[in-house]
Amino acid sequence: MRTLLRRHWPEYLIEAGSLGAFMVSAAVFATLFEHPASPVHHAIGLAVLRRLLVGLGIGATAAIIVYSPWGKRSGAHLNPALTLTFLRLGKIAPGDALGYVTAQFLGALFGLGLASVALRGALSHPRIAYVVTRPGANGQWSALLAEALIAFILMLTVLVFSNRPNLNRYTGLVVALLLVLFITFEAPWSGMSLNPARSFASALSAGHWAGLWIYFVGPPLGMLAAAETYRRLPGAHHVLCAKLHHDNDQPCLFRCDYPRPTEHMTHV
Repeated sequence: MRTLLRRHWPEYLIEAGSLGAFMVSAAVFATLFEHPASPVHHAIGLAVLRRLLVGLGIGATAAIIVYSPWGKRSGAHLNPALTLTFLRLGKIAPGDALGYVTAQFLGALFGLGLASVALRGALSHPRIAYVVTRPGANGQWSALLAEALIAFILMLTVLVFSNRPNLNRYTGLVVALLLVLFITFEAPWSGMSLNPARSFASALSAGHWAGLWIYFVGPPLGMLAAAETYRRLPGAHHVLCAKLHHDNDQPCLFRCDYPRPTEHMTHV
């Protein structure tokens, strides 16, 4: 593990910083559109329209991260469930998976803390509650099913696009579009987490632990099911790498079979 840390600490740090930036974005957009004191909240009366605009902001943030030099370097997982699924697929070493997951949890906590300071306490308002994820009116089991379903859709889409060199460059855009759709239409069911680290950071900050288990079970379950489904699809391509965006010359720490210049690849 020490050897991996010495070699791959930049990727771990990038994962932490990227998820931290994502959490800042989620906090800012949620506060802008949902805080009762926000003039934007009062100007837009339809909740579904506000969710659409929040989704566009968060989706754009995700796309920017994926296509940034940081995202090209680390692979832009930003999610323990995604990392664990690539571990199951054999594309990341266990030690690196541990490094990524640890960094993701720490990054989510740091980003939300930074947003709380920058927004001067607005995140603690009950309407925002540190963007905590909660089950909707249909209860915890419906929320669990919804989380597993959207995680399944997201992971299957990532695998279909990222493993085809002619489609790989669009993976980040498709992921961003799915986030917009999920936030707009699925959020009332589960709060739209997809991410154990994201939900844990919000729960810890808000002191709201009810239903947290949903976000530790649903996303990994859905993504692992998507991986098994993908491997059984007729004509499914070999899983090439664990990066969302391969079409670049950044080093790759994954067990990468993506067709690119060998001098830019560093296998573990």
